[in-house]
Amino acid sequence: MKKLKVKGNHVVLSLVCLVLGYMIAFSYHLTQRENESHHNKITSKQWDKTIDLRNQLIAQEEANRSLQKELRNKQGKVLKNEKELSKEANIYFNLAEDAEKYRMFLGKVKVKGKGVKVTLDDGDYNPDEKNINNYLVHEFHVFKVINELYISGASAVAINGQRLSSHSYINCNGPVITVDGVEHPAPFVITAIGDPDVLSSALNLTGGVKDQLVNDNIVFSLEEEDNIVLDPILGS
Repeated sequence: MKKLKVKGNHVVLSLVCLVLGYMIAFSYHLTQRENESHHNKITSKQWDKTIDLRNQLIAQEEANRSLQKELRNKQGKVLKNEKELSKEANIYFNLAEDAEKYRMFLGKVKVKGKGVKVTLDDGDYNPDEKNINNYLVHEFHVFKVINELYISGASAVAINGQRLSSHSYINCNGPVITVDGVEHPAPFVITAIGDPDVLSSALNLTGGVKDQLVNDNIVFSLEEEDNIVLDPILGS
C-alpha cells in the first residue's frame, strides 16, 4: 500500500507540471503575438507618415521649380527693361549734351576753361608807305584767326570780351571793326576756350594764320590761358 501511494503522488505531480508548462507556453505565445501585432501596427503608421512627407516634399520641389522658372522670366523682363531704360538715358544724356553744346556755340550760357588769347594790333606806320590801310587790322584778318580757332576745336570765341555766336557778323570801318553792331578799336583781343596746345599749334603752323598776318604788317601775339571766362550774349 505504501508503494502505490508514492506512484499516485508522482502521477498527480506530473499532471500538475504538464498543465503548468502548457499554461506558461500558451501565455508566452500569446504575449509574442501581441508584441508582434503592436510592432507591426507602429511600423505601418510610420510608413504612412513617411510616404505622406515624401509626397509633400515632391510637391514642394515642383512648386519651387515653377517659382524658379517664373523668377527667371521676370528677371529676363527686368533686364530687358533696364537695357531699354539705359538706352533712353543715354539718348537723353546725349541730347542734353548736344543742347549744352548748341547753347555754348550760340552764346546762350556762360562758359569758362582753358584756352588762348590772340591780340591783333595795327602795325607801325611807315611814312614811305602811301596806303595806311596796309598797316591796319581789317575784318578779314580777324576772320582768319576766328575761323582757324573754330576749325581747331574752340568751343567759344569772343572779341574784346564780346561773345560771338553762329549768327555774328563783323564789318570793317576804317580803324575800327563792328561786331554785331558794336564798334571796337584796335587792339583786338580774341579769346577762345579750347585745348591750348591744339589751338596754339594750329595758329603757329608754318605759312599759317600767324605768318600771313605778320606778312600783312599786323602785330600778332599769342598767349595760352588757364582760366578764360566768357559771359553769355545779352538780348535776343
